[in-house]
Amino acid sequence: MKDRVISFDTETTGLSHRDGDRLIEFGAVEIEGNMLTGRHFHMFVNPGRRKVHPEALRIHGITDEFLVDQPPMAEVMPQFLEFVGDAPIVIHNAPFDMGFVNAELAMLKKPPLTNRIIDTLTEARKLFPMSQNTLDALCRRYGIDNTKRVKHGAHIDAELLAEVYINMLGLNQLDLGDNRIANQTMNMAVAALMSNSLSRPVRPARSAVMPSEAEIAAHAAFVDKKIKSPVWAKFF
Repeated sequence: MKDRVISFDTETTGLSHRDGDRLIEFGAVEIEGNMLTGRHFHMFVNPGRRKVHPEALRIHGITDEFLVDQPPMAEVMPQFLEFVGDAPIVIHNAPFDMGFVNAELAMLKKPPLTNRIIDTLTEARKLFPMSQNTLDALCRRYGIDNTKRVKHGAHIDAELLAEVYINMLGLNQLDLGDNRIANQTMNMAVAALMSNSLSRPVRPARSAVMPSEAEIAAHAAFVDKKIKSPVWAKFF
């Protein structure tokens, strides 16, 4: 996987864009090769008159008071589209997030996204049909630290999803091909390890400890007294 891919998540005022709920947080992170590049897009959005549903507030903690000071969708959406470009988008439960994104685009009189969508929930259900496949469950399965995910948040969830996606494809190893940065990191780590190993003083080997004649005699007396007809006696 050498091409650019975007891991993406949203937070919303409620569960249904068809009922008038709005998108209030974008979180997107860039993946190239098998690594997060560090480039990301994260913005909150003022949903206008739409208020955050109490159940949604419990999940993500984003309040109406906080959103009042955020930019409107007409300002945020063009920046999001520029960041994503034509890259494939990785989403967990894609119909939910894409439903909101395309509803917001429609309100701005823009066409829906045509990017290729990779739904990790669908793929996880194929890989683990009898298991839980929430984002938290997949983090546990792949040993990804999600302890900082106290509440749902688009940016942190997009980062965790990127790591899940890399693990799902079996790409959670350093790229040793043409990834110069990964190679440099690996070489530096190996060099440091070698340097530390060679700089340690070598402990001299211990000399063999032989029993004295008195110790041999004491042991023989003990065996004669405590062990009758020992099995090993027939070999001597």
